[in-house]
Amino acid sequence: MPCYNEERSIARVIADFRTALPNAAILVYDNNSTDKTASVARKAGAEVFFEKRQGKGFVVRRMLADVEADIYVLVDGDATYDAPSVRQMISQMLEKRLDMVVGARTGSEQAAYRAGHRIGNKLFTAFVSTLFRSQLKDMLSGYRILSRRFVKSFPVLSGRFEVETELTIHALELALAIEEVDTPYYPRAKGSFSKLKTWSDGFRILLTISNLLRAERPLPFFACIGSALAITSLVLATPIFLTFIETGLVPRLPTAVLSTGLMLLAFLSAAVGLILDTVTRGRRELKLLAYLSHGPCWSAHQQDIQPRISHRTDFGRPGPEIW
Repeated sequence: MPCYNEERSIARVIADFRTALPNAAILVYDNNSTDKTASVARKAGAEVFFEKRQGKGFVVRRMLADVEADIYVLVDGDATYDAPSVRQMISQMLEKRLDMVVGARTGSEQAAYRAGHRIGNKLFTAFVSTLFRSQLKDMLSGYRILSRRFVKSFPVLSGRFEVETELTIHALELALAIEEVDTPYYPRAKGSFSKLKTWSDGFRILLTISNLLRAERPLPFFACIGSALAITSLVLATPIFLTFIETGLVPRLPTAVLSTGLMLLAFLSAAVGLILDTVTRGRRELKLLAYLSHGPCWSAHQQDIQPRISHRTDFGRPGPEIW
């Protein structure tokens, strides 16, 4: 649980997830909170760690690097996510052999999901779904179940709220097995407030999507730029070319030079896209090799599940120890 000033809600979140997952080790990473988040979490029975670099992305980077587990439950400490849903999410991961299960938020109250955040989430999700041909409904959800091989092959680069975007695009780029489970989404506790800033963090998320598109889909990215330059060049050159056919003269030499320069840039952009596409393919292969170097969580539990189990899930069979 990454936390920043969640004194009012963190104890409830820990208690709810302790009830849902009695065997889980609950780890809270405090991100420079100015209230009593750390002490309240420790009294509630969680292990507390600290990350000094401000931003959720830095916290998630530290968490995923430090923690060794087969299955990871990543959730915010604001008591807005539904703890009992974690059983269904983990069950779905193990049954379908998934690498990520996303808790798609379904707000039962209007106050749970601010209008600006809801609209922005839908726009970003639709944009990414179109680019990467996915069927996701809630790309920015902070409630996720992750497999070990997903976590250990995921290079966290962002520092703030863009980390959910990175998690999603990493899975889509490698064509990993991911699904969503609808989960209730509740309003924050009284006196608690969201740290997500609609406009500034929304702009960062959009910039992250653009940067990831450039890095992971360089050919279509630079092809679009090249096409725009080529079209502009042709629009500028057409009247000059027609005048030259009629009179044999080039009356607007600066425009002709500009048109030529734009067309050269268009070809250069296409060449850059082709080169970077080859480089990206090599990077993608390395990511897949890193992903495949870690065994799947379900095979580990099939081989050694009984010695580690002290409870049963609601699904009528032993449940693995979850971290």
